[in-house]
Amino acid sequence: MATADARLAAESAAYFDGYGLVALLGVLGVLFVAVAFGAGRLLRPVVPTPEKLLTYECGVDPVGEGWAHTQVRYYVYAFLYVIFAVDSVFLFPWATVFAAPGYGAATLVEMFVFLGFLAVGLLYAWKKGVLEWT
Repeated sequence: MATADARLAAESAAYFDGYGLVALLGVLGVLFVAVAFGAGRLLRPVVPTPEKLLTYECGVDPVGEGWAHTQVRYYVYAFLYVIFAVDSVFLFPWATVFAAPGYGAATLVEMFVFLGFLAVGLLYAWKKGVLEWT
């Protein structure tokens, strides 16, 4: 019984050694970033001038107010783009699994269900008038 307990203790110690290594690497990574930021803060020159405090945009001096309103419709276009970009991310793994033996019919049905959900989303956006440029 004592040897079983000793073996269990040795196995659990070896098990937790892996976590200790990951924790050590995490601490070293955080320490490395902290030292790099600290060195940058100590070594950089700090000479504020009015020109350095101006808003910079493409090398052009700022004109007008610093606040601009953005149309909500651009957000909707970006949202639709993200939806269909995610669609393409799912199509590539599907194509590789579809070629594997034994997965053809199941993956084909799953992909049509997925494309059906996307088509419903596109139909909803079309019905709401999101796809019309005004």
